[in-house]
This record gives sequence, structure tokens and C-alpha cells, in this order.
Amino acid sequence: MMEIKKSGMITLCGRPNVGKSTLTNALVGEKIAIVSNKPQTTRNRILAVLNRDECQFVFMDTPGLHKPRSRLGDYMVDVARKSVADVDAVLLLVEPIPHAGEPEREFIDRIKELGVPAILVINKIDTVPKEALLAVMQEYGALHEFHAIVPLSAKKGEGVEELLNMLKVFLPEGPQLFPEDMVTDQPERQVCAEIVREKLLLLLDKEIPHGTAVEVTKFSERDSGVIDLHVTIYCEKNSHKGIIIGKQGAMLKKISTYARQDVERFMGTKVYLETWVKVKENWRDNVGLIRNFGYQDE
Repeated sequence: MMEIKKSGMITLCGRPNVGKSTLTNALVGEKIAIVSNKPQTTRNRILAVLNRDECQFVFMDTPGLHKPRSRLGDYMVDVARKSVADVDAVLLLVEPIPHAGEPEREFIDRIKELGVPAILVINKIDTVPKEALLAVMQEYGALHEFHAIVPLSAKKGEGVEELLNMLKVFLPEGPQLFPEDMVTDQPERQVCAEIVREKLLLLLDKEIPHGTAVEVTKFSERDSGVIDLHVTIYCEKNSHKGIIIGKQGAMLKKISTYARQDVERFMGTKVYLETWVKVKENWRDNVGLIRNFGYQDE
């Protein structure tokens, strides 16, 4: 058993779709946060834990800052703002573009206000020529004196090790915050629900996946170790329900197959997954339903 001598909390923040969840998964080496190429994929604060070299890193992946259009959107922005407080370091993720927009400036103001150590992470460096990074560094360097600037590609894993080594400095000495075998604070059924939601984001177009919520109604283990998983997908319109189910149930079958494969990988056992689709109009503006679907305010 490893003796933990240092442990601390590190928040990943940035605008939607900048790669926070991809980096969280790359840092801990496991799929904890769901990933899609659509903005506002992460709705809750997700905690991921990594133990190595006598250190326990506790990463918080947050929803991106965006202009909220619903009560759910308000909740997500509130989670993003609050998560910068009471941590040992902040990673501000930005695109490799020499322009700091409103979300980045808002995070920098919050970092300054709290006086928390911050590292600028320029993600997606595999998408631009290396010489383009200098202008990005200069742009952000003029706005704040970051402790370090780390260019990386979370998707390809480039620069992730360097970032981890740098973060050790910010961890205070002290015992571990979480048990050794824990990789996330998300209950297993919540992770399963999020995996199903990831497949909706992957396979459905435009606004439809943002209007969906996923509820696990049954999560039980047989004596053989097989898991029975029953899931209800809620959407906002009857027309959306038809699209999610697809012609002769083809789309729902595809969503379920993709989700089951990922859930089996996560759980390490065979899973029997059954899915239903129901309509709940305007649930994103109903505080009771938002809480019911697992988006509790702290």
C-alpha cells in the first residue's frame, strides 16, 4: 500500500468544449468524465482521483462557462464559478488561439480575486503549428502572471506527464483525502447514466441531446456478477422521442449497444441494459426535475 504524503484539490476550468473532460480522463488514466464534441457536455462537478509518487491528486472537472438559457444552464454556470474557490490550484484550459474571450477573462478575474495558484493549459496543440503558440502565451501572459504555461494535447496524451509533475508542487503535505481504491466520487449508477448521455450526444444532432436527461431505474447485481441496468431517457418533445427511438427502434438500439459496451468496460462485467424513452416537457426549467435527475446544488 502506497503511503500518501501530499494531497490536494485541483480544478479544471474553461469554456465549453475546450477539452476539460478529455484531460481529466488522460490525467487519471481512466474514463471518468464523459466526452463529446458538443459544448456543455459536463453538467455536474466531477471528481477524479489519482494516487502516484506518494501524492493524491483530486481533479475537479467542471461545466464550462456559457450564457445560460435555462435553469439547468444557471446551475451549470454556478457550479463552474464556485469550483474555483477552496482549491490548491486551478488549471485554466484554453484553445490555441491568441484571443482571450469573456469566459477566459471571467475565470482570470476569479483566480486573481481568490489568489489561487493557476497554470495556463493550452490544449489541442496538435491542431496548430508550434510557432502559433507564442502569440497565445503572450496574450494570456499579459492578462495574468500564471505560475506556468503548459501546451499539451489531452486527446493524444502529449504533455500530460509534464503537467502532472508540475502539479506536485501545489499539493500540501498531509494525509489522503479519499480512499486508495477510489477513482471518482460519482456513484456507479450515476456514471452509467452519464455514459448513456454521452452516446446521445455522440449519435444525435443539434439541440436534441441537450434536452435529454438519463435516469437509472434499476441497478442490481446477480449472484453471477452480471449487472441488470434499466435506464429511462427523458426528452422534451414527442418529435424528439421519435428521433431517439428511430426507424423501427434502430437509433435506440445503437445508443444502447454503444452504452452497454462502455458500461461493461467501466464495471468490468457483463451488463444487461434495457432502455426506455419518455417525454417530460421543459424539464430543464423545472428545479424539482433538475434535482431529480441528479443535478443537486452543493
